[in-house]
This record gives sequence, C-alpha cells and structure tokens, in this order.
Amino acid sequence: MAVQVDLAKGLDKAWEDKTLAEILDAPPSALSGLTEKHDEILKSALNISTVRDLGSNKYFALAGVLVALGNKEG
Repeated sequence: MAVQVDLAKGLDKAWEDKTLAEILDAPPSALSGLTEKHDEILKSALNISTVRDLGSNKYFALAGVLVALGNKEG
C-alpha cells in the first residue's frame, strides 16, 4: 500500500523538495519554526545535529508517546 504525506507545512521552504533521506540528514532547522540558533542549542545540550537525531532521541520519543496516550484519554 502506497502512502503519500505532504510535509511542506512542517519543513522550512528550502527543504520542501528534498528526499526523505536528505531531510533526515539535515540539521533540525530544516523543520519549520526552528533556526540555526536552535541547531546550536540542540547540539551543545543534547548532541542532536540532524532531524534523524531529533526524532530518535529517547526523551523526545517518550514525550511524543505520552502526548499520544494523553490524547486517547481525554
């Protein structure tokens, strides 16, 4: 089953036409709303330098699961 997802609203304009692999290897600022300053903070504080790192970080993953579960309860 083929799945299509429009990521344009979640990505910075410069990254909208990139492949998934390119986006995952991009700095977090490739996500809409994050800047190069956020890249610096994430790198120094949590050793996160790519979108892949951000998405697979155990703290962010746990927070996402908790939010999803909270949405099911209420």
